[in-house]
Amino acid sequence: MSHNIDFSALNLRDTLDLAIAIEEEAQERYDEFAEQLEAHRTPEVAKFFRFMSENEVKHAEVLTTQRVELFGNEPTTADASMLYDIEAPDYDGARAFMSINDALEVALNAEIKAYEFYHQALPSVTDEDVNKLFVRLRDEEVQHQKMIKEIMAKVPDMDAFDPEDFADGPTAQ
Repeated sequence: MSHNIDFSALNLRDTLDLAIAIEEEAQERYDEFAEQLEAHRTPEVAKFFRFMSENEVKHAEVLTTQRVELFGNEPTTADASMLYDIEAPDYDGARAFMSINDALEVALNAEIKAYEFYHQALPSVTDEDVNKLFVRLRDEEVQHQKMIKEIMAKVPDMDAFDPEDFADGPTAQ
């Protein structure tokens, strides 16, 4: 994971708030990628990112339900600046004319980062229900990784072209 969060310094509410924010950030990033790729007429790849976005929405919803059960409408006090890019696919990961293989690689890396977040948080989560939820979400990230790898194995190598072939060259000034 690119960020080191000191989970022992966070209370349970803050840990849940960070997890929710991480899932929401990933969902937003997948949606942005899908929009970008739809605009560049790469619908198959955009569809895959929409699917991944739906998974992130489900995770955020279950985390939010748990948070409300435990803390009601108490305000968020977690420092969201510590979570930037923890699970979300890298901004430079998606580009015009990317292949489905490229998209799968971007998604796989995001799912690995998500697994690491939940795995690293577990020792500090003392609430039994939240701990079980984090274990479940961590394990779902492993399933997402397996699913992506299975798709990668089935998809023919569509990288016969170099995306740089489609990049605009420099223009005279």
